[in-house]
Amino acid sequence: TSLSLLLQHAGIEVDKMTLSREVRKVPFKNGDYYGHLNDGFVGDMYSFETDGLGVYHLPIKELAERYLPNRIVDFTGSEKEDIYKTIDQGLPVWVVTNDTFKELGEEHFKTWNTRLGELRITYRMHSVLVVGYDDDNVYINDPLYHEPNRAIDREDFEKAWEQMGRQAITYIK
Repeated sequence: TSLSLLLQHAGIEVDKMTLSREVRKVPFKNGDYYGHLNDGFVGDMYSFETDGLGVYHLPIKELAERYLPNRIVDFTGSEKEDIYKTIDQGLPVWVVTNDTFKELGEEHFKTWNTRLGELRITYRMHSVLVVGYDDDNVYINDPLYHEPNRAIDREDFEKAWEQMGRQAITYIK
């Protein structure tokens, strides 16, 4: 859903259900290995009856590039200031965070054995579109919230974003 909001900002009319069909998917678990969130959406995204978790930045970047070839910027691992510089240019930023928008305690994390090695995951992961900021807050469009431009404490948000690997994607006009 957050990717559809990013693409719509760029003038691409695509809905979340189309993107959900197109994003690469991997099984929740295959033998001894759990799916890796950078390989594709892990598990089932359509039902609460079967296991599903989410997806990290690489499959989202790849999908976004189908709609905006040579215009997607993945600045995962960068500094928080890069989010704000991007917003200052009038561009929203897709990020991975968690559903509390605060740093999570260790009790919220598990370690999975994946084909790529160990991966620390949380079932609290979430992605949103960052659309603004001020000294105290960041403003997000959150698919789980009914109003746009939801204010989130800036310091808490930054800690949660950093904890989730500083994943961030935008596009070039």
